[in-house]
Amino acid sequence: MQRQGTWVAKKRKEWGAALFHFHPFPPFTFTLFSIRSSPRVKHFPLLFSLAALLTPLSAATPDSFPLVTERVQSYVDRGYYPGCGVWIAQGEKVLYEKCFGRFHPDTEVYIASAGKWLVSATILSLVDEKKLSLNDPVEKWLPEFRGDPKGKATLRQLLSHTSGFPPYQPEGNPKDDYQTTAESVAHLLPLPQHYPPGSHFEYGGLAMQVAGRMAEVATGENWEAIFLKRIARPLGMTRTRFSPVDPEHIPMLAGGAVSTLSDYSRFLTMIADGGVFAGRKILSPMAIAEMESDQVKGAAMHREEFVERRRGHTHHGIYGLGVWREELDANGNPVILSSPSWAGTYPWIDRKHNIRGLIIAHQDGATAGPAHFSGFWRSPVLMNLVRAQYEWKPPQSLPGYEAGTIRLPDGHDLSYEASGSGEPMVLLHGHSFDRRMWDPQIAELAKHYRVIRYDLRGYGLSDLPDEGRDFLHAEDLTALLDYLKIPKAHVVGLSLGGYVVGDMVALHPDRLLSATIASGGVFDGTASRDLSPQQREEQLAVVEKVRSEGIDALKKKWQEALLQGTGPRADSVRPMLSAMIGDWSAWQPLHVEPHSLLGHQAITKIEFAKPQVPVLWIAGANDRYQDSVAKFRAVLPGMEVVVLPDAGHLSNLEQPQAFTDALLAFLKKHSE
Repeated sequence: MQRQGTWVAKKRKEWGAALFHFHPFPPFTFTLFSIRSSPRVKHFPLLFSLAALLTPLSAATPDSFPLVTERVQSYVDRGYYPGCGVWIAQGEKVLYEKCFGRFHPDTEVYIASAGKWLVSATILSLVDEKKLSLNDPVEKWLPEFRGDPKGKATLRQLLSHTSGFPPYQPEGNPKDDYQTTAESVAHLLPLPQHYPPGSHFEYGGLAMQVAGRMAEVATGENWEAIFLKRIARPLGMTRTRFSPVDPEHIPMLAGGAVSTLSDYSRFLTMIADGGVFAGRKILSPMAIAEMESDQVKGAAMHREEFVERRRGHTHHGIYGLGVWREELDANGNPVILSSPSWAGTYPWIDRKHNIRGLIIAHQDGATAGPAHFSGFWRSPVLMNLVRAQYEWKPPQSLPGYEAGTIRLPDGHDLSYEASGSGEPMVLLHGHSFDRRMWDPQIAELAKHYRVIRYDLRGYGLSDLPDEGRDFLHAEDLTALLDYLKIPKAHVVGLSLGGYVVGDMVALHPDRLLSATIASGGVFDGTASRDLSPQQREEQLAVVEKVRSEGIDALKKKWQEALLQGTGPRADSVRPMLSAMIGDWSAWQPLHVEPHSLLGHQAITKIEFAKPQVPVLWIAGANDRYQDSVAKFRAVLPGMEVVVLPDAGHLSNLEQPQAFTDALLAFLKKHSE
């Protein structure tokens, strides 16, 4: 058996919060996001044409998901995962199965919290047999809890992290490596209750030990026998177990299971198919429905729970029984279900596209830790990559297309595309958007230039930042140029992207052939590192207000505000805005952001350095641009200004041809 790390794969607490600072983008203020510098990058050659990348999945091949292959391979290359396996299917059809490093489909992996889904399914099989009820209180089966307030918690609450039990053993208490669940329960019995049952959601693992013990008492069988008889053997999961050391040893149920790519994919297939596997009923439809329904039911939640940080959703129905409800439809039904582990294993089901997917991995802490790499936060990006292959409308066929990942030394990745030939040009998108913002321009520009567009950190298919860790977007851009061996480039940015272009003029004018700022400006806020305690508390209060009102409400308000700031073509812009803002993680309004822009330092540095860079400012006539233009013109007297009629803040989307024509006319004068 191949072992990775300790045999007790205990779920660690989520780490890495995030940061948040406001940016004055018309028509009202909002927030931005973060990055790092100096990359090692790997990109796709022409082999991965845009048509291949975005071809319908019915025509899938082993390389149907090149961005998945590239991203996972990068994790292995950097040593974060010594190896791993990935499996993706749609219905009964396997679309992708690939092992990396020293893995094969039957490599045994400690799957940490991905085992919570297995625990829930096992318990629900006993509910189907009427040996247990989800409403059974702990004290019904475990008399030692009678008279203890923890004994009032129900089986349902134990499986949904709302029982009020402590999530983990306090420091100095026995580890969760007990010989039996009875021993485990005896050690947690004296621990104080954290909350009244049902009042708070607190993700952890101890409560599932109690659930497992209740199952043993109800059946007269030990946990391993219960699991093997009802789940593992019927599914043919021959290498999955909760006893990785000896037949008597029971690790923490919520984090100690061992499985393989072949085994766990069978389990996912059964869950996705409503409890049936190979024509045999494993779980009832009612059991599946209970597992996937909202079991949090309004309980209070801590900031930075998985769904909020990873998906930008602040709905309260984030958890079922042993499974996260990552995304919901308009009726509150789960669209994306998952059970991520701290070590990197991430199984998911996307009911919108009938996709079930799995990466099975266990990160190397010695390598991942110093790089601030967390599998709990990073493996879930694979779901984004798969979904994008369905939902990101491909632009026109582009020559010389490549797509890939910029690997930054701090362990974060940026996703980019390039196409065309000629002098290099880099396109930078706005806040709450992603690289799709440039769809109206990309085909025409690629006829004349080698065009690169990428998702800034926190947007699109790039990684999320870490709260409290400063960066500059401009340094990421120089890292991109370095990897692609581009000494100088034409750089074009709109809104947030325009801010970054201004920073490039201030910091790295030697890397610019020209600079185009569209609807940009100067950040007028205070960098997070300079916030006073009172200012930080005020911003945290804003974050809490956003959380309480819900991020979906914020997204709706933000989209409508952007549309109000456009010209008469708002209706034509709405579909693209809805797609990009809908996919936006919304990390920024949910955090106090790190320092990522120069702000007024940009003007000071430009005034001092007097860079000799051709600069164009493109503004929509309906946008509030005059003050920003005046600030830059004061230090860049040669800056050209083009004002597009019948356009507002999103001029490249509202007047795509006029924007493209103005840009090309300017570039023609300043191409080498």
